Amino acid sequence: MGKDIIRNKRNLIKSRWPELKREESDRKQGVPLPPMQKNLEPGARLIDLPDPDELTRAFGQELSLSDAIGRRQSHRKYSREALKLQELAYLLWASQGVRKKSSKVTFRTVPSGGARQPFETYLFVQRVEELERGLYRYLPLDHQLAFLRPEGDFSAPLEELLDEALLQHNFGAAVSFIWTAIPYRSEWAFDTEAARLILLDAGHLCQNLYLSCEAVSCGTCAVGAFDQEKVDQLLRVDGEEEFCIYAAPVGKKPNTEC
Repeated sequence: MGKDIIRNKRNLIKSRWPELKREESDRKQGVPLPPMQKNLEPGARLIDLPDPDELTRAFGQELSLSDAIGRRQSHRKYSREALKLQELAYLLWASQGVRKKSSKVTFRTVPSGGARQPFETYLFVQRVEELERGLYRYLPLDHQLAFLRPEGDFSAPLEELLDEALLQHNFGAAVSFIWTAIPYRSEWAFDTEAARLILLDAGHLCQNLYLSCEAVSCGTCAVGAFDQEKVDQLLRVDGEEEFCIYAAPVGKKPNTEC
């Protein structure tokens, strides 16, 4: 049984592009584009973030790309220092920011098959200046945060819940990035090939987070091992049309590593 599952998983990561050309995707059938960004949750409070040009001036000259690549590594220990809101905004822009948009697509700081960008970025904030502890969602089209739920609305402290849901891979982070996939954004264009492209796209955005962390003296660690049901429940997503696909705790590096 195990070998059959492994074989099927291997097939998922193989290209089926010639077959795709014979399939009738919703795009080919004239179905309207799905939204590029999830609708705002009722009662969510909007928070404006610093302008991307300001962020680039503040952090874009901190170190060279070669230095960022050379320093890139996974960090599983963080200090208790809080991130500045400006620093968090830079990490968000670097990993999912919009550079240019049209009526049909957005061109962002990370590549995505067909510019479909099938992700939403959620944040469990624990130590970020100017932000209340709780759950947020990044709105890349407007470069804003939506404050969804304060920590007090959860059944236990966030650190405890995240440790459980991420299988002890939260590492006392100041802020935990949780990316969900909305598969239909890619399926609309690429039908059965969408799943493979979504997995590739997830890697692109997390690598940008790794590199941008180096500019703000932060560390991160990509997390693919988590309890799917528990993370989805924390986010209040349905687990079918939207579900967690990747996570990355972020925090300030201990002084010994800076």
